[in-house]
Amino acid sequence: MQKPSIPKGTRDFTPYQISRRNYIFNSIKSKFEKFGFSPIETPSMEKLTTLNGKYGTEGDQLLFKVLKRGAKFEKVLLNSNTNTLKSNDFSDEALRYDLTVPFARYIVQHQNDISFPFKRYQIQPVWRADRPQKGRYREFYQCDADIVGTKSLICEIELISLISEILNEFKLTNHSIMINNRKILSALIDLCHSEAYFSKITVIIDKIDKIGVDKVVAELKENIPNSECWKLFEELFSITGSENILEWLNKKLTNSEVGQKGIEELIYIVDHSKKMGIKNLKINISLARGLDYYTGSIFEVILNDSSMGSIVGGGRYDDLTKMFGQNDLSGVGISFGAERIFDLMNDLNLFPDGLDHSPKYMIIDQSGDSINGLKLLNYLRDREVSTILYPDEHKIKKQLKYAHLNNISFVVFINQEFHSKMQIELKDMKTGVQEQHEISNLN
Repeated sequence: MQKPSIPKGTRDFTPYQISRRNYIFNSIKSKFEKFGFSPIETPSMEKLTTLNGKYGTEGDQLLFKVLKRGAKFEKVLLNSNTNTLKSNDFSDEALRYDLTVPFARYIVQHQNDISFPFKRYQIQPVWRADRPQKGRYREFYQCDADIVGTKSLICEIELISLISEILNEFKLTNHSIMINNRKILSALIDLCHSEAYFSKITVIIDKIDKIGVDKVVAELKENIPNSECWKLFEELFSITGSENILEWLNKKLTNSEVGQKGIEELIYIVDHSKKMGIKNLKINISLARGLDYYTGSIFEVILNDSSMGSIVGGGRYDDLTKMFGQNDLSGVGISFGAERIFDLMNDLNLFPDGLDHSPKYMIIDQSGDSINGLKLLNYLRDREVSTILYPDEHKIKKQLKYAHLNNISFVVFINQEFHSKMQIELKDMKTGVQEQHEISNLN
């Protein structure tokens, strides 16, 4: 007999968990709409050509590819030399890795039906062939908000305000919104003549919060054949305080037009966000975000007293739609990690009371004719009262135990033919009190 199990990195959800996950999704959706974002959805699968090359080498390796089916699969086997076959030969499609690349594809495909700037939100699952661990799953939901069709930095400030409002709503107030700019990173990497290793460098320095400065510098020494690179970042990581870091950057990047532009954008966003009352925004030059498509501001949010890792991430992308034939269409977006937020709120007992939805009434039919219980059931449901009918003729003790285990507030005993003024026995499951009532009193 086969033991029941599910794939690693996936989960079943109980009614208890679903009610709390829905609270998170509904709260985020409500805030998205308050800020003027409109919903879209995209397919679970995308063409492999849509996804490949958009996430960097490491990200591309985590794509869940979908095998060709039937005759197409057999054709690959028949017409190919097995010694030269590659994994892509067997696949034309993959499960979506994130919501941003499919959104870029959506924008280009539907551009004639969109009014720009376009503010969209999307709450759907994504899949990554990652190593499962606490807060990291192979199947999980993302909650994205993006603004496309404008380069205005007001969009970044609006998204920062949105992050702050949603996390404060969840009582996750002890958070830090870290910000950097890819233009600054690009200028620093150009300065140390390591442009060919840009993706590799950003992936390494992005680990600094997980493995520390010394191990990051050691990885740079090991993987980047240029001592200028690791010496520059070692010097940068030794500096503390936003003002000191900005002073160092201005000095180092005096002759870099791209670097100066990045510094200018960073200061503008930080200053205006503070004027908007955002107090927990922090400059973090080690923040890199491993995805290749970011070109400007990048964000990451952590809970200061937790080792969970980032719970929100995002940034600006200027060239993503170019890959699908649409130039000069800048966008900026953020993504909430609903799974990690759920785990944090559950561990910290931050969910409000009253999220579990149990029927108010359960009918126990003792009339001898099941039609009477069914008629009473319809009577109450027609009045929008949440009600169930116990279906089996078990002993009363077992039926009451069922009501107790399912948090049902009242049990209705019916022992006569149904009519609109009939009397019933009503048992309060909390107090144990049992009284006679007319069914018109049930609401």
